[in-house]
Amino acid sequence: MALDQHSVLEALKVVTDPDLHRDIVSLGFVKNVKISGGQVSFTIELTTPACPVKDQLRDQARTAVLHVPGVSAVDVEMTANVRSAVNADGARQSVPGVKNVIAVGAGKGGVGKTTVAVNLAIALSKAGGKVGIIDADIYGPNVPIMLGLKTELTTDGKKIVPAEKYGLQVISMGFLTKDDAPIIWRGPMLHGALQQFFREVAWTDLDYLVVDLPPGTGDIALSLSQTVPVAGAIVVTTPQQVSLADSRRAIAMYKKLNIPPLGIIENMSHFECPHCGHEADIFGHGGGEQMAAELGVPFIGRIPIYQPIREGSDTGVPLLISEPGSPAAKAFIFAAERTAAQVSIASYKKIPTIPLTVVR
Repeated sequence: MALDQHSVLEALKVVTDPDLHRDIVSLGFVKNVKISGGQVSFTIELTTPACPVKDQLRDQARTAVLHVPGVSAVDVEMTANVRSAVNADGARQSVPGVKNVIAVGAGKGGVGKTTVAVNLAIALSKAGGKVGIIDADIYGPNVPIMLGLKTELTTDGKKIVPAEKYGLQVISMGFLTKDDAPIIWRGPMLHGALQQFFREVAWTDLDYLVVDLPPGTGDIALSLSQTVPVAGAIVVTTPQQVSLADSRRAIAMYKKLNIPPLGIIENMSHFECPHCGHEADIFGHGGGEQMAAELGVPFIGRIPIYQPIREGSDTGVPLLISEPGSPAAKAFIFAAERTAAQVSIASYKKIPTIPLTVVR
């Protein structure tokens, strides 16, 4: 049998994406197949640069093609093209320059939601994604503190230019107010501010726009659901029962607002003694994973209690920057990979949703 593109593609059908449960040929991942003598080259275009099984897929593809008669060498190039996970509709128009909006929320305060949002965003960026972050916690805008950003916003003549730090495009109410100035706004003003963050900011070619929401189930989450198509929400919890109970309410809210829960992250999951290695479950054990299983929501990962996480949040140097090789940083990276995987899964489903009608 002569060596041709058909035989190469047939061989690659044994390689399956573990999240999408389909082979990479039928998914359209295989591009630019070239054959020169016994040398074969092709590109595998994944749905996210943060794919946790990228190396595994590359090795499987190379091995599969090497078994084709007549092949002497295989060169595989890995690339990524992030797809949008949602479609715009009449009520919610997509954000110019943004493919996927990812909300990060929590049922209650004090669970480290903003810390998780910032480190997730940086992890996605370091993996090769183009990432922005909106600090939508209007009453307590802490993203600038955690990123070490003090800036006055400028415009390009038409729109606000987001600040940039650690590879992220950033917008926050913290850029527009003094540090000690309280923001005392009712719902319509909050809705207007969120609209501006999406519509009047010059977001540029973003694969993921992370939105750090206020804790609880209030106006901002409702405005988000009415304003833009959202790929999904990450809910941050801690293992103790009080946090888990509130997280259940948050997940129920997202479902009611037609924002699919992408998964649950259990923050402050455990503390590992730096001297003896003993793990202490200060806030309980396994509550987040158990809740995820009960609700049928993916469990994204556990983030341990680790002092440099807090120190980095206070000094403006997040853990993914200060200690990218630490076990805690690797936990954030794993969570970011699983988040990106869930967005990719959603991009291949694109199930239409029914817009929520709210009577005020």
